[in-house]
Amino acid sequence: MKINTPNQLTILRVALIPLLVFTLAYKNFTMDLISVAVFSIAAITDYYDGYLARKYNLVTDFGKIMDPVADKLLVAAALICLVERGDLAAYAVILILAREFAVTALRAVASSHGYVMPADNFGKWKTGLQITAIIMLILSWKIWFLDIYAIGLLILWISIIISLYSGWRYFADYWSYRKQQGMGEFS
Repeated sequence: MKINTPNQLTILRVALIPLLVFTLAYKNFTMDLISVAVFSIAAITDYYDGYLARKYNLVTDFGKIMDPVADKLLVAAALICLVERGDLAAYAVILILAREFAVTALRAVASSHGYVMPADNFGKWKTGLQITAIIMLILSWKIWFLDIYAIGLLILWISIIISLYSGWRYFADYWSYRKQQGMGEFS
């Protein structure tokens, strides 16, 4: 079985997660730089797998399912490691992961009713902000008057607000769809 390039990039993203977890376990300057490099490479594959799949008409069922799963695994792994290191409060990660599980479940339910819920721009902003925040939280440098960690934390909280709003929009959209279809209450 031949695996196309976008799917190879998705698989690479998942394969890099154990290396990221390993490097994040050691909180020192060198390992933090390696962690940022690994995380950045994995995050870049997210952009390119989608770009290549759309540009060259290489969209597959595997990619439709695994791409968002790979994204969530990457972000979750990094955030959980940051909690373990003492760099992030667990409640922030719980808010992010709860939204991800809820929206993923909702999309599965919607799909079972024939309704496809595409990603919206808020979700894309959320992902970009989370990636930026994670990199800054890993580095946690202080450069002159700039506290990179504090800026990263602020960006993460902005991403949480956008994430929760985006999640609410998904539920409102699906509720509206159900009403239009005469489906009534959730079942």
